[in-house]
Amino acid sequence: MKNRIVRAVAGSFVLISLILAVYVNLNWLWFTGFVGLNLLQSSFTKWCLMEDILTKLGIKD
Repeated sequence: MKNRIVRAVAGSFVLISLILAVYVNLNWLWFTGFVGLNLLQSSFTKWCLMEDILTKLGIKD
């Protein structure tokens, strides 16, 4: 369950930031890059801040 939520949040952030980059300001692409960098980092370190937040909120695997 937690993995699906993390993926949904990351995907939503990417899509929202792309829409904002097209319609508001190109600087929103920095946010897209930040999300991608965090996904890459979590693949190497096996640590994800969103998973920690979801755990504290009581969401189980």
